Amino acid sequence: MYQMRILGIESSCDETAAAIVEDGRRLLSNVVNSQIDIHAQYGGVVPEVAARSHIEVINPVINKALTDANLGWNDIDAIAVTYAPGLIGSLLVGTLAARTLALVHNKPLYPIHHVEAHVYANFITDQANNLNLELPAKQPTFPMLALIVSGGHSQLALFQSHGDYSLLGQTRDDAVGEAFDKVAKILGLPYPGGPSIATAAEHGDANKYRLPKSKMDNAYDFSFSGLKTAVLRAVQREVGVDTTFPSTELAGLLNEQQRCDFAASFQKTAVETLVDKTVAAFRKHSPASVVIAGGVAANQELRRYLAEQLPIAINYAPMSLCTDNAAMIATLGYYVSTEVEPTPPTEMTVQPSISMNQTAWSKRDA
Repeated sequence: MYQMRILGIESSCDETAAAIVEDGRRLLSNVVNSQIDIHAQYGGVVPEVAARSHIEVINPVINKALTDANLGWNDIDAIAVTYAPGLIGSLLVGTLAARTLALVHNKPLYPIHHVEAHVYANFITDQANNLNLELPAKQPTFPMLALIVSGGHSQLALFQSHGDYSLLGQTRDDAVGEAFDKVAKILGLPYPGGPSIATAAEHGDANKYRLPKSKMDNAYDFSFSGLKTAVLRAVQREVGVDTTFPSTELAGLLNEQQRCDFAASFQKTAVETLVDKTVAAFRKHSPASVVIAGGVAANQELRRYLAEQLPIAINYAPMSLCTDNAAMIATLGYYVSTEVEPTPPTEMTVQPSISMNQTAWSKRDA
């Protein structure tokens, strides 16, 4: 039986990644070069620094993905690359590499939407023997409800099939991952905020501080700006300063238990907000499966609480495939390639800000 192998390339933010996926389900290699240590000193991603780092490592990362899979270019059937959304400099590095390789090796090229691709980490159910990931036992079935949560995105999407989906709701201000980063900064916890808040929350009282949940006109929309501000005001009250006190100096007034209690209380409210809306969408639309995707999908409290609240079992992708990676790009690239014509390398452009409703599938439906 013919097997289709897709090389995926991802460089939308601060990870340079390449992976090879076979038939949209079997992971052959997965290489990620993270810049977290570089950006941690700044408390967030610096776009110019990120782009320079991508330039330095993009070729070695791609070559390692091929080597790890024990494949050459003759074994690769197509290239899939993130073209949107993301930091423009970072996107340009990845797409230029992909375009060049597609021309040099005469490979079909498919532009992939980063946020949509996060969902497809859940479709990887098999792997090469050396990878040792705990993968879902089976692929999700349609109709599928997807909660997509990351540093830049919080949205609920209902998938009827590959490429046929609608956005039920999305964030109206801060994404949940962004809120984790900002609250971590207030509390004096290191970047990235998601893992550091989750770790601190293990030692805190999640019921210590009552924090508000946003009320939205669309029941499936999200808003986390108010929650972030509520944490700021609660910290100011706790340490006895007024609103004019610099937020950057608040962390120094907190003791370790207060820090952990705030982390746990914030995480509880954020997770409950995500799960409440997902459960409401599940009850209305009765999907056959539910998945969570994006960096925040690695949060163990979110996984636990969602599984507790839903009447159906969830197969979670491993945490390493929740954060930015190229395996998800290659996987979605396979499904796009079965229905959409490739994009000529000379015509591919990046889109730093574009909705999931304007992806490669639109070429199929035109």
